[in-house]
Amino acid sequence: MVQPMKTHLLRRCALYLAVLLLTCAAHGARRAEHVFIISLDGGKPAVMHQSQMPVLDQLVAEGACAWGAQTVFPSITLVSHTSMLTGVQPAKHHITWNSYKPEAGVVKVPTVFSLAKTAGLSTAMFVGKEKFKHLLVPGSVDEFGYNRSAGGETIKMVAGEKKSVKEGTVMTKAVAADAVAYIEAKKPNLCFIHFTDTDSTGHKFGWGSPEQIKAFAAEDAGIGAVLGAIRKAGLAESSVVIVTADHGGHAKTHGANSPDDMTVPWIAWGKNVKKHCTLTAPVLTCDTTATALWLLDVPRPADLDGKPVASAFE
Repeated sequence: MVQPMKTHLLRRCALYLAVLLLTCAAHGARRAEHVFIISLDGGKPAVMHQSQMPVLDQLVAEGACAWGAQTVFPSITLVSHTSMLTGVQPAKHHITWNSYKPEAGVVKVPTVFSLAKTAGLSTAMFVGKEKFKHLLVPGSVDEFGYNRSAGGETIKMVAGEKKSVKEGTVMTKAVAADAVAYIEAKKPNLCFIHFTDTDSTGHKFGWGSPEQIKAFAAEDAGIGAVLGAIRKAGLAESSVVIVTADHGGHAKTHGANSPDDMTVPWIAWGKNVKKHCTLTAPVLTCDTTATALWLLDVPRPADLDGKPVASAFE
């Protein structure tokens, strides 16, 4: 009689242990294994609505969207992207300039990449402007793609500045090609991709110009190429894609504290994202880092200004 009771007890213990292990595994599981952040430089929602962007339209239809998300002031590329990729306002990250200044070093606060690396995740960036090097905290990015050899130049002036500046830029087709090759080969947990065509054409021809509308179509093709790589790499079921922007624009400039310049899109698509969802709560650009860390189950610093956009997910 003792032996059957002992066997029964062992079986119950084994069953309890299995349930416990499954519970712990579920509790510690990431909401997504891969997060891809795609930024459309100068992505003003009002102009995007005028453009032919079938890939983005599909993401919106199949995902969650806020067309009235807000960036930071000043609404300029490096300042805004630093807030997007650190989760804090400019007063905390202290990146106040908008060009590549090697002597200024790198941002002094943690980035979404450095936090992800601390958690043992793989990271990558593919950008159209060299000034993103200011976000390269040492050891935080496994692959940084700035394909200078494929670049050109654009002349621009942002609001509040007194003279035009010349800036190198790599167009979407080249940035997307580099990102696609890396995604298919390395399958990064966190990947940031920056398309700059719309900013370049906005400064040259104006926000809402036929040339910029055409540039949005080119960036839409770039989004499609990235999505194709995600699917080819077998990551579609375990990934979340976030499409957003650093600023909008007006006339041939941006940088003002105005709805034209401050309003950006924020679109989420992928694993556990609500379908056909219009986000009604305010979304800020700082929320992008907070959301990526939340999805990847990476501890978030207590002083983040951004919060996860949890309402976008089931």
